[in-house]
Amino acid sequence: MTATFANLIAGEWTPGGETVANINPSDLSDIVGAYAQATPAQLDDAVSAARAALPACRELGLEARQAALDAIGRELMARAEELGTLLSREEGKPLAEGRGEVYRAGQFFSYYAAEVLRQLGETADSVRPGVEIDVRREPMGVVAVISPWNFPVATASWKIAPALAFGNAVIWKPANETPASAWALAEIVSRSGLPDGAFQLLMGPGSGIGSGLAGHRGVDAVTFTGSYEVGCRVALAAAANLTRFQLELGSKNALVVMDDADLQLAVDAAIAGGYSGTGQKCTASSRLLVHEAVHDAFVDRLSSALSALTVGHALHEDTRIGPVISAGQLAANLDWIDRARADGADVVTGGGRLSLQHEGHYMAPTLLAGTTNDMDVNRAELFAPIAAVQKIGSCAEALAIANDTDYGLVAGIFTKSLAHATHFRRNVETGCVTVNLPTAGTDYHVPFGGRKNSSFGPGEQGRAAAEFYTQVKTSYIRAGEPE
Repeated sequence: MTATFANLIAGEWTPGGETVANINPSDLSDIVGAYAQATPAQLDDAVSAARAALPACRELGLEARQAALDAIGRELMARAEELGTLLSREEGKPLAEGRGEVYRAGQFFSYYAAEVLRQLGETADSVRPGVEIDVRREPMGVVAVISPWNFPVATASWKIAPALAFGNAVIWKPANETPASAWALAEIVSRSGLPDGAFQLLMGPGSGIGSGLAGHRGVDAVTFTGSYEVGCRVALAAAANLTRFQLELGSKNALVVMDDADLQLAVDAAIAGGYSGTGQKCTASSRLLVHEAVHDAFVDRLSSALSALTVGHALHEDTRIGPVISAGQLAANLDWIDRARADGADVVTGGGRLSLQHEGHYMAPTLLAGTTNDMDVNRAELFAPIAAVQKIGSCAEALAIANDTDYGLVAGIFTKSLAHATHFRRNVETGCVTVNLPTAGTDYHVPFGGRKNSSFGPGEQGRAAAEFYTQVKTSYIRAGEPE
C-alpha cells in the first residue's frame, strides 16, 4: 500500500481534494508516497488560520520562539542521514548531497534561533526638545513561502526560519516534484511548540495553490524561488494587492579560468559548480570562460574527469551524478544539446541519455566546446548537467562576456593574480562572486541574492533577511515634566 500524506492546516493534518504520486527519478517503479493536493477552499482556510494566529505569534515569548527554532534545527541535523536519504530518493541528488542539504537546513534554523534573541531596536532624541524616538522592527504578518524542488529542504528553510524568527505566520507551498521532503520538514515544525496556524503546509500545483497564495488579499508578503517566467507571474499577482514580494530567479553563471590558474583546482571547481546536483541549481557554472593559453589542456582534463564520474541511482554510495528530476526535464536537456550542435558547438563528452540498471531519468554529464556567447545555450538557464566552454584572450574579455547576460547571480574566477581577481570581483555584475572557489552561495550568516533578472527585493540569509520579513515602526514619545 502506498502511504498517503496530508496537508497541515490550522494545526490539523488535513486530506486534500486529491493526491499525486511522488515517483523516484532514479527508479520509476518506486513510488515514494501519495501527497494531498490542497483545494482553493483549503487555501482560504489556511490564510484565515494564519491571520487568526498572528496575535499568538506576536505574544510568543522570545525564549519560547528561540527554543522552537532551535529544536527544529537540532532534529534536522540529528536526522540528516534519514531525511537526506529520503531527499535523494525523491529528488535524485547523490546521498552525500542529500545528507548535506538536510544538515545545512538544520543550521539555518539554529542560526535564526539565535537571531530571535538579537532583535534590537534603536533609540534617538528628536529634533524637538523633550521628545524621544524608538525605532523597531515588527513582523510583516502572513508570509507565503513558495519554494523549488532542487533544494527542497535548504531553500525552504532559509525562508521559513527567518519568517518564524521575526514573529510571522507562514504558509508554505513546496514544489510538487518533492513533497516528501516538504512533509518531513513540516512534521518536525508541527511538533516545535509554535501556535496552531503559525506554520502551515499546502501542497499542490504552482498554477493553483502558488498563484492563489501570491494573489491572496490575506497574505502580507510572498517569497518565491524559481524560474524567471514564473517569478514574473508571482510578481504581477502580488503587485495587484501591493503585497510585498521577494524573488530569487534564474541565472547564467560564468566561471573564468585564467592562464595562471591552478588547472586541477579549476577542473574540480567546474565539476562541483556545474555538475553537482546534476547541474540543477541556480548557482551552476554553465558558462566556462577559459583563457586560450590553457583552453585545450583544461578541456582535456575536464572531459576526462567527467567521463570518469559514476552516473547512477541516487541511493548508491558511489554515485556522483544522479538522474534529472523528470522526463520533461530530460527531454529539454537533450533538446538543448541538439540545438547547441546545430549552432556549431562541439560535444566533447556526454550528450545523450543513459540506460542503466534501473529505469530512470539518466543522462551523461555533457561538455560543449567551441561555443560563443550569442548561442542560445549560453543565454538561457538550462538546469542541466551541461556546461559550455568559451575561449577568451584576456581578463577584460572574460569580464565583458561574464556581464553579457540578462542574469546576475554568481560568477567566479580562477587566477593567481591579485590584480585580476580584485578587478573581476569588483566589476562583475553579480550579487555573489567567488575567487578560486566553485560558484556557490550557501553560507547562512551572510546575504545571498543576485542582480538583473536573477533577483528582486531584499537579499536572503543572514541579517539581510530582516529587510523582507519585518517592517519598521518609528515611535515618538513625549514623557512630560516630572511632578
